[in-house]
Amino acid sequence: MNRQTLRFAVSNVMVALTVAAVVVAVLPLLLILATLIAKGAGSLSLAFFTKPPGPIGSVGGGVLHGLVGTLMMVGVACLAGLPIGIGAGIHCAEYPHSKLSTVARFVADVMNGTPSIVVGVFAWTWIVAKQGHFSALAGSAALGMLMIPMVMRTTEEMIKLVPNALREAALALGYPRWRTSLTIVLRTCLPGIVTGSLLAVARIAGETAPLLFTALGNQFVSTDMSQPMAALPLVVFSYATGPYEEWHALAWATALVLILVVLVLSLLARWATRSRFDTRG
Repeated sequence: MNRQTLRFAVSNVMVALTVAAVVVAVLPLLLILATLIAKGAGSLSLAFFTKPPGPIGSVGGGVLHGLVGTLMMVGVACLAGLPIGIGAGIHCAEYPHSKLSTVARFVADVMNGTPSIVVGVFAWTWIVAKQGHFSALAGSAALGMLMIPMVMRTTEEMIKLVPNALREAALALGYPRWRTSLTIVLRTCLPGIVTGSLLAVARIAGETAPLLFTALGNQFVSTDMSQPMAALPLVVFSYATGPYEEWHALAWATALVLILVVLVLSLLARWATRSRFDTRG
């Protein structure tokens, strides 16, 4: 075997190993999707999205209570978490060597690696235990704590990609530092920040452990943030562990809806990223 043939053989082996690694990485997601579609698609209907759950042991009903609860708790978490995370990311990127930035970056990295159940226990200790009851507001606080470090680190990395020449041009035109950061730098990397924010929303929308310690769940449709509230992950947990076959079917369908929501948010994030590169041309 000559040298060129050996190089082709090694190249083909490496390509085959790479393809095999990609297949192994994608295979679990495909198996999960196939299982959820096979067991949950049959339960999806208009009533599934528009009706509250029926009486215990009865056939029919939907997960309207979980949909409403998820939208409300994730929405409140975004209202609190996104401004804090983006603001902290801007500070860390614009003043990278300050002591506050160093501490914030370290805390964000630790929080990103902290299991979500630990955040749930923390929220239970400092909010639920002091209030004396579970509440959706405590659930939103726990989800917000999970969202802030992800959004902060994404914002910081996106801002670092902005060329310094752009900042220097704005400062040369007489823009103050704060206006340069908010109107020039932030606008340039906005698609990347939106991408990170969507991925953070996708993650907290599927969290179960923090909500078990805070929102607890509710069998009825509720919009009172001071009381226990249902959420799609809690619906999956309660129905999957229930004794009725109808509940199991609803749990599979709810899990399918959850993963579809995550897929849609991930596709939106990809679309935002592609738009950014298209703009740069």
